[in-house]
Amino acid sequence: MTISHAVMEQTPVSLYLHIPFCRTKCTYCAFNTYVNIDELIPAFVQALMQEIRIVGQSQTGTAVGTIFFGGGTPSLLTPQQIESLLDTIKANFDLLPDSEISLESNPSDLDYAYLAALRARGINRLSIGMQSAIDNELVLFARRHDNDMTAKAFGAARAAGFDDVNLDLIYGVPHQTLESWQTTLQQALALRPDHLSLYALGLEEGTAMTDWVARGRLPEPDDDLTADMYDLATDMLAQAGYDQYEISNWARPGHECRHNLQYWRNLPYAGLGPGAHGYAGGVRYATILAPQRYIQAMRNEGGKTFEFPYTPATDEPVVVDREAEIAETLIMGLRLTQEGIKRETFQQRFGIDLVELHRSVIEKYTKFGLLHVDDDVVRITQKGRLLSNAIFRELV
Repeated sequence: MTISHAVMEQTPVSLYLHIPFCRTKCTYCAFNTYVNIDELIPAFVQALMQEIRIVGQSQTGTAVGTIFFGGGTPSLLTPQQIESLLDTIKANFDLLPDSEISLESNPSDLDYAYLAALRARGINRLSIGMQSAIDNELVLFARRHDNDMTAKAFGAARAAGFDDVNLDLIYGVPHQTLESWQTTLQQALALRPDHLSLYALGLEEGTAMTDWVARGRLPEPDDDLTADMYDLATDMLAQAGYDQYEISNWARPGHECRHNLQYWRNLPYAGLGPGAHGYAGGVRYATILAPQRYIQAMRNEGGKTFEFPYTPATDEPVVVDREAEIAETLIMGLRLTQEGIKRETFQQRFGIDLVELHRSVIEKYTKFGLLHVDDDVVRITQKGRLLSNAIFRELV
């Protein structure tokens, strides 16, 4: 067993559950999501419960530290369906007492009764897809809510007992101005969320927005304006008391997303549900995309025994060798703007010092003021955040 695998086996696993159902398809979204198939949800929940059992039973006693219901729109599931999934996890994994259990949601799905039922069943972190406070931007996105719905949903979450709430926002959007972005930030901060995730729009293949830009119906995003929006957010959120702990994420102290930290530290997580991605047992993999095929695969699993983390839905598994694991650890870890990559942890995991491994590149970017290096850590500087992709390319 390598040093790396010995370290990984001692680390609690995270679980990502992909819920692929949506009422509408957002114009920027390239995730594995589907509309007009809500009738499959009951069968899907049964299939997902079976996949949870298979993964949990393939490596008994596996500790789980975080669970993330992502999508898609997990808030389309009923509280009873979410409870069934959580009960299945508890029966097949060692769910740690202080586990973080997150659920992504659409503001228009949230009211007090629903949120109180989620909270009572163990969901302790809520992520609300606000995206914008500007009505014409929400229309462009084909979102199902307006700014008032976001505010009402947020208030209902607080009333239901959620003290860990995230808001997702998008910037760098066609026709968005620095002023409209500032308004969105001000509206979001007025709600006093515990965490904010800010994502620059990416034009992903197969999305409506990409097609509109290609046809000239929308202007291409302005990279310089997008950078100005990022700088504005960095200043405003710092002034409001939020710590930027990752390139795209800010939190009040103690409210960092532990599930996403698992990704950024390149630690193991099992992806379950159609189109989920996972990294566990030294394997990086995806699962079957189509919900119908996923459900059928779980129904036909036939009581076979699978090696962790494989299931009948596993697709495109790739064994991650040491070189790839190092590269992925660097790319993910340098996104952590405060923590960075701890040299002692890297040495324990890979048996070599990070600076010794990449001395010329690290010294080059340290000289440019884009990396900070000391005896304990290598991390990206504030100046280097907008140039991070260039640094990542040289390191891998």
